[in-house]
Amino acid sequence: MPFPDEQAPVAVVDYQAGWSAEFELLAERLRAVLGELALAVDHVGSTSVPGLAAKDCIDVQVRMRSIEQAREVALFATIGFRCRPEPWNHLEVTAGRQSRKLVFAPPVGARRCNVHLRESDGRAARHALLFRDYLRADEAARRSWGAFKQRLAQSVPDLGDYGQIKAPAWEILMAAAERWAADTGWRAARA
Repeated sequence: MPFPDEQAPVAVVDYQAGWSAEFELLAERLRAVLGELALAVDHVGSTSVPGLAAKDCIDVQVRMRSIEQAREVALFATIGFRCRPEPWNHLEVTAGRQSRKLVFAPPVGARRCNVHLRESDGRAARHALLFRDYLRADEAARRSWGAFKQRLAQSVPDLGDYGQIKAPAWEILMAAAERWAADTGWRAARA
């Protein structure tokens, strides 16, 4: 669940050209704090796909060799970021395999974002990049996914419920993305 300052109904808006520049500013700040711990800082999620409707929340993936919770929480605290307390914040299952992760929320009053720390060689990091690259490449899938999210947000404005309903559809989308990856020879960008 969001922190109290983030409570709002889900709203999926049309793509905003400024999202890329907002990501770059955030990425620069994260690189300055994490230094060599960050193997790569990627713009992921729906805001990273030109033309895709999305929640106005920038998703960032920081690929790391390993995740050491105490170290990362302390580093992010220096810039006011808060470690999300939800169970999904520490472990995610992607394609049947578990991966460690941490997710951070911005300081109170800052631009909405989620910063996902993932192990660089994990399936979850690969899936985030595959989602982005597949939807950038496939216009029909991008339009369909955006329309689905907009209709869902209009029907289910609660973030928790929205996420629960979206999850099975995401699995179907990612099965199509995997077929696309196999057909095109797609590989995740190296960290």
